[in-house]
Amino acid sequence: MITTPLYKGHCFVFTGGPGAGKTSVIEVLEQKGYPCIPEVARQIIRQQVASNGPGVPWKDMQLYTQLMQEQTIAVFDTAPSASAGPCFFDRGLPDVICHAQLNDLPVDPELKTATYQLRYNQQVFLFPPWEEIYQTDAERKQSFETAIATYEVLKNVYRKYDYVLVEVPKMSIADRVEFVLEEAQKY
Repeated sequence: MITTPLYKGHCFVFTGGPGAGKTSVIEVLEQKGYPCIPEVARQIIRQQVASNGPGVPWKDMQLYTQLMQEQTIAVFDTAPSASAGPCFFDRGLPDVICHAQLNDLPVDPELKTATYQLRYNQQVFLFPPWEEIYQTDAERKQSFETAIATYEVLKNVYRKYDYVLVEVPKMSIADRVEFVLEEAQKY
């Protein structure tokens, strides 16, 4: 176990409730050549559905949460070095804590420790709920009301773990990308 925090100041997290536009911005940043780490939750759902596994939220929420925890910790190490420039994560470790809290599951002590020890840039990009762009799909089954509740819990969890939230304005994807890049240069 890590005894001193491992700080990756070039790694920025995108967070917010489901359907707020995080992934759309990540996709454009990736097209522009920035290293981006995709959201593990969707990957887990795809893998579990493909193998008819039980680790999906609608079958076994506890297992799904454990898989999210393991894979979110694992992907922290996949970020390229700072010499590659800013790296963007579609969700971070505090998101897993939020997920556990929203589903009335205990937060694993290992997850709490990892969240204190594996540190992203202190500035976290928070995407607010945006009903006009919100939609469900095969992997996102939550209601818009759940998206709002998730956003509120995420704000509290990230603040508890000493992150500074920068809300991404509701504007075009191109403008959001420009906003993120301008803000990331400040740190």
